[in-house]
Amino acid sequence: MVIIQAKPKRKPSGARYTSTRTKRIHQKGSLPTNTRIGEKDTRTLRTKGGSSKTKLLFADKVNLFNPNTRKCTVEEIKTVLESPANRHFVRRNIITKGTIIDTSKGKAKITSQPGQDGMVNAIIVK
Repeated sequence: MVIIQAKPKRKPSGARYTSTRTKRIHQKGSLPTNTRIGEKDTRTLRTKGGSSKTKLLFADKVNLFNPNTRKCTVEEIKTVLESPANRHFVRRNIITKGTIIDTSKGKAKITSQPGQDGMVNAIIVK
C-alpha cells in the first residue's frame, strides 16, 4: 500500500472534504527504515529530481571520530544503549541520529542519519 502525504480526507468534525484531485507521485511517502545491527544491507531509491537515496537496513560497523586525536577509525557496533527517538528502539537495537551505542572504543553518539545516508557516523562521548 502506498503512503500518501496529502491533505486528509476528513475534517476535524468528521465530515468529508470534497476533492477533485487524485493521488500524485510527488505526494508519495514511505515507511521509516529502522536501521538495525547486523551484516550490512542497503537499498538505493530514486528520489525527486533524479537523485538517489541509500537506505541502510542493517549495519555492523561505524565510522568513529575521536575528537581528542582528530582521527577517524572503523569500529564494530556492539549494542544500542540509549535512544532519544524512542525508548523501545533500545530493545530492538534500532539506530537513529542521536542514539548512544557501545563500540569497541567505548560509548559513541550517532551523528548521521543511517536510514537516509547509507552509512553510520559517530563521535566518541566521555
